[in-house]
Amino acid sequence: MREPADNEQRPALTPASARGRALRRRIRAALTRLARHPRIAPLLKRLAPRSVRARTTLAASASVAVVLLVASAAVVLLLRANLERTVETGAREQAQAIARLATDGRLTTPVPLDHGTDFIQVTDATGRVVAASQNLTGHPALAPAGSKHGHTSYDLRALGDEHHQRVTTLTAETPNGPVTIHVGASLRTADTAEDLTTAALAALSAVLLVTVATLTWRATGRALRPVEAIRAEVAAIGDRDLDRRVPEPRSDDEIARLAGTMNAMLDRLETAGARQRRFIADASHELRSPLTGLRAQLEIALTHPDPQVRTGLVAGALEDTERLQSLATDLLLLARLDAAGSDRPHERVDLAELVRATVDGRGPQPHPVVVHTADEVTVTGNPLWLGRLLTNLLDNAQRHARHRVTVRLSRDAATGHAVLDVANDGTPVDPADRERIFERFTRLDEARSRDDGGTGLGLPIARDIATVHGGTLTVRDTPDGTTFRTRLPDTRG
Repeated sequence: MREPADNEQRPALTPASARGRALRRRIRAALTRLARHPRIAPLLKRLAPRSVRARTTLAASASVAVVLLVASAAVVLLLRANLERTVETGAREQAQAIARLATDGRLTTPVPLDHGTDFIQVTDATGRVVAASQNLTGHPALAPAGSKHGHTSYDLRALGDEHHQRVTTLTAETPNGPVTIHVGASLRTADTAEDLTTAALAALSAVLLVTVATLTWRATGRALRPVEAIRAEVAAIGDRDLDRRVPEPRSDDEIARLAGTMNAMLDRLETAGARQRRFIADASHELRSPLTGLRAQLEIALTHPDPQVRTGLVAGALEDTERLQSLATDLLLLARLDAAGSDRPHERVDLAELVRATVDGRGPQPHPVVVHTADEVTVTGNPLWLGRLLTNLLDNAQRHARHRVTVRLSRDAATGHAVLDVANDGTPVDPADRERIFERFTRLDEARSRDDGGTGLGLPIARDIATVHGGTLTVRDTPDGTTFRTRLPDTRG
């Protein structure tokens, strides 16, 4: 007796699965042609989700749909395989029982059918039907209808019932010669269970998919609500109401940090706007005073009969003109420094040589300048701007010094910075005013009045130059006065 060969039996007509596959192929082809249609493609593009909320919901729904599809297919396949294995086991046992009867010569016709068995047919070596079940009695031998994927199909029109079969074929030796036993087991139960399971999984998947889409839509909307509030508030903020701030959520998440960053940016914008308005007002005031004096002097000189008086008035007008020219130059330099931003100059400058040349080029000074410089202190920067920084610090030191001004240049070995100290032995700067003196148009005392030549822009320009070069400018206490310390990156550090 030989082991049975199991074959999945289908009706001779076109299988439903083949019809389904052909239908799906036609549907995919039709959808592809529709999507490429010149009138449909732009419409589909416009219908594509544009908002983050819609795209997130679509992505979550698509991901869940793929997972559900794979899981459902796995469940159906496992169920199908388990049911078919059960049917195959029953058919094989029925075939083996009939083979034993045939071997013992006790085979009778009609052959009784077990539960779940559709038909039984036994044929001899010549193809003559030796025995058969009741539903195949009087019918010829089953004719093979073809072979696919290693399984032989049989024409079962004689049964008058078209449904899936699992046919087990077994060969046995009898006293009258070898016989072939065909036992067909119905897969109707497996098909029904598969259909019910597929329908249940489809319904459950649809419910889960709708639930996931709804929850994702609502959760995303709730999560993005603070973002929309921030956007609306920022859109409503104009250049005249920079004091407004965006709402900050109470949660400690990315959106809360975004709101905090936006408010910090608005703080900087408000500060910059206030600084710009104050600068414009101060510049207007500074320009108006010499212009008023200049006009008065010229008007008097135009009408005064005394030539000597007119000469004095013209000389005073020339001084005011020089002051206006100096102020305009300072304002232009400040504008250039503001525009430079983080773009640092890249020219190598010998700072020691620059210090010596600047001090020597100033000529006689009200107070002597003592210079102490180290050798080979090289920085990267703009020599004209660095020279202006030192000039402004020297001018400030000369106005405040009592007896002498000291310039000291060294290199900090620990940090690799060039350190430039400009000290005077005058009255120290009060600690509360050490940042105010770097504000534009700030004058702390009469020594820095307009009559003394100060514009209130020297120290702000010096600090801006140091900042542009990646350095700092600060005020330090000294036992005998005040020291302005400039730190610049040394190219050797």
